[in-house]
Amino acid sequence: MIYINQLFFKIFNQIRKIYLNSSHYDKKISKINTSIFNYKPSPHLLSSLIKYQKKKFKIEHFSLDNVWNNKDINQKDFKNLNNFFWFFSLDLKSSKKKIQSVINSWINYNYKYNNKSWEFDLTSKRIIAWLSCHNLTYDESCEQYKNNFNMIIQKQANHLINEINRSKIIDDKLIGCASIILVGLCYQNNKRYLSYGLDLIKKISKITLDNNGFPKSRSIKQLIFYLKYFILIREWFKESQINVPDHIDETIYYLGQGYAFVWQNINSDMLFNGNNVSDNHNFDNYLKRLGYKFKNEYQDFGGYIIFKNKKICLTMDAGPSPLVEFSNDYQSGALSFEIISDGKKILSNCGYYKRNNNKLKMLSKSTATQNTLIIDDNSSCKFKEVNDSLLVQKGLKIIKKEMKYEKNFWKINVSHDGYQKKYNLIHEREIEFYPEQNTFFGVDKIIKKKNNSYKFDIRFHVEPNIKLMKTQDNKAIFIELENQGWKFTCNNYDINIDNGLYFGNKNSHKNNQNIFISGISNNQIENIKWEIKKI
Repeated sequence: MIYINQLFFKIFNQIRKIYLNSSHYDKKISKINTSIFNYKPSPHLLSSLIKYQKKKFKIEHFSLDNVWNNKDINQKDFKNLNNFFWFFSLDLKSSKKKIQSVINSWINYNYKYNNKSWEFDLTSKRIIAWLSCHNLTYDESCEQYKNNFNMIIQKQANHLINEINRSKIIDDKLIGCASIILVGLCYQNNKRYLSYGLDLIKKISKITLDNNGFPKSRSIKQLIFYLKYFILIREWFKESQINVPDHIDETIYYLGQGYAFVWQNINSDMLFNGNNVSDNHNFDNYLKRLGYKFKNEYQDFGGYIIFKNKKICLTMDAGPSPLVEFSNDYQSGALSFEIISDGKKILSNCGYYKRNNNKLKMLSKSTATQNTLIIDDNSSCKFKEVNDSLLVQKGLKIIKKEMKYEKNFWKINVSHDGYQKKYNLIHEREIEFYPEQNTFFGVDKIIKKKNNSYKFDIRFHVEPNIKLMKTQDNKAIFIELENQGWKFTCNNYDINIDNGLYFGNKNSHKNNQNIFISGISNNQIENIKWEIKKI
């Protein structure tokens, strides 16, 4: 049956490929109404998504005469070229005629659909770039060019409408939806684009966000990505003087609560579930400039716990694994935690590797790269490879969650069942913090139904710039960071220093170190106690 299904999908994809390249499909997406480019969006509204270069280039600096038929260009450069986001780096004094001739040239080479330059993500971004850079791409052009421009914009939008339900990547769907809505706002006498885009974005929200407006993937990066695009869409509505739909406002409110919780409350990136070091201060300035203010005073939100005072911040992943369809960026780090002291991370998870290197990606998703317990060198979740993605095959649930947050005492007690099916045991973690003594006390409990023996490790990772040093009596490890020093101890089990890899910076890795406790769990309830104290 597996081979029959694979054969069926292969045949179906081949037939579909032939259809998309046919004249019949070209006629279908070429059905457009004569429309006027009414609303001209401001390019600066995209500054939360695009890194503007201080140095601006003139179009005359580029040699683009034969670029569209260049077969030697690599895939990355091809995508960057064809999404046209490089237009935002052009000097406004660039020759409009030259820029418009580049677009004309692209239209001549790509008038009909092809699977490379009309790839879904590229098409979505290209529409946004061309419409947002209208002062270069459209203004002061001849009537014939304007007709061609309006036609190809709507033709590409028709293609997106045709393909958006088949797009497998949810984030790409949102970009596609944004570009369809923008076409509807720019060409206001064609109501189809706006109504379709708004219906679709409502469906995307319903499918991908939980009741609190937090992504079901539990991805912090996705939450911020969604917030940026929803705000962009809202600002397009405001600027075009069309009433903002209530659904857009409501979604921004809930996403904003999540953003306040995971970033604005702590001003640091939590390296959980696909997140990397991102530095969102520029986005904060963008929000301030546009008048957005978000607030969240919860300690538990989206499956994460954050306790903090003026000097110390303790964060923990205390949520379940997401459903398989939302688990692409999930890392098996249940009950992992991070500690921030005076803005510096004392303990940090290792981050996430997303490039097409499944060995490194799998390593970054493993429990061993998170600050938590590992049984028999196995992760708390099992992953499977599906279409180049690593998805959760066997997930976990949170069994117990208790918290106490007072001025002079913090306590978190959480347990999960990730090791129950294979090892018949529960992992329970309790962390107490005494602010006046600057001391963390931790207990990791291995609770077994049968008294079997299992090897365990508990790892505590640090960033690459932090130094670890073991004392001569082998009873303590010092954590040294700039002008801070902390001491880690565990009296009843062996503690050592191990080397590892840090994936905190996007699509790269560095060597780092970690403290690890190792032993054999012989008791029906194993209590592994450890302490972290500032010195």
